[in-house]
Amino acid sequence: MNERQKRIFFLKKRNTLKLPAAMVRLTVDLIGRSNKGLKSSRNVSIQHYLKKLTHLNFSNRNIDDIDDISICRNLTVLYLYDNQITRICNLNFASNLKHLYLQNNKITHIENLSCLQQLSKLFLGGNSITLVEGLEQLRELKELHIQGQRLPPGEKLLFDPRTVCSLSGSLCVLNINNNNIDEILDLTVLNKLTHLYAADNQLADIQELETVFSQWPQLQRMDLCGNPVCHKPKYRDRLITICTRLEELDGKGITEMSRQFLINWKASKDARKRITDGRKTTGQITYPFSADFRLGPQHSFAYNSAGFLGKRKPLWTGRPTIKMRSGAMRTDCGGVRRMENHEEPLKKKISVLFRFGTDI
Repeated sequence: MNERQKRIFFLKKRNTLKLPAAMVRLTVDLIGRSNKGLKSSRNVSIQHYLKKLTHLNFSNRNIDDIDDISICRNLTVLYLYDNQITRICNLNFASNLKHLYLQNNKITHIENLSCLQQLSKLFLGGNSITLVEGLEQLRELKELHIQGQRLPPGEKLLFDPRTVCSLSGSLCVLNINNNNIDEILDLTVLNKLTHLYAADNQLADIQELETVFSQWPQLQRMDLCGNPVCHKPKYRDRLITICTRLEELDGKGITEMSRQFLINWKASKDARKRITDGRKTTGQITYPFSADFRLGPQHSFAYNSAGFLGKRKPLWTGRPTIKMRSGAMRTDCGGVRRMENHEEPLKKKISVLFRFGTDI
């Protein structure tokens, strides 16, 4: 192999190697050099342009750190998703920021956001956050997307009670998909929620869900697909009756007719239960029905399940006999009505026994 062939081989091999991309720091200079709007406006200085900038998109640019960009004080939307950012910093200046996109980075803690008083949408999905915290001052936050955190094995996403309580008056949309969550009782106070996305977690207690959802009267859309609770009997029916404004559950719409039917069914069931409980409280004993009308509750046959509610064959299928009371009216073959005394045959029987003694 001559020198020329060796050089060609080396160049081909170098082109096939994937070298790690260099980390990038978000700076004012980078913003100025990357913005096409500034290049087209030759008469505008970079400082003047950055002061008026409202939307900044630096997604998927391999950024690992945020420098001082406080000159962009009018920012309302900042896109920094799909980068290598490890820490939220240098955003205290952005008091006008409303939407912040930080999903798919390497963030481990929620911090340095207390000055974002106007923030209404926060996207933090696909990071390495283990605790939802540091949002106590975000009184205007309406949407929190924190799905798919890269958690250590066996751990789940946790919520700081102080943060949850502070968000109870504003949060409407919560996305906690795929975070190994097995309970949501801590979220009960979020009574303004209209959308909940909690798919692919470990929620299994339907009674707990009913307790929580009963405190969310405005809930309209909910996704719980991929949770063990989805396999519980009457799972869908029970949640629809609890969430009276729910329009969509697990991607399937809910018609007003089906909702009303389930609500009426539950009301009827609860009414029957109250009646039964009331009888037990007042001491009234209810017995199962018997198909044989002659058997009262004191008769042992009345408790046979074969006669319960008449669903099976009656206990007695013969012809009922009529026992005449003492002194009952009877008609003989000649059509003459007379009183029959049933005590006379008994008296005759007793007298015969006394007459013959024990021989009979």
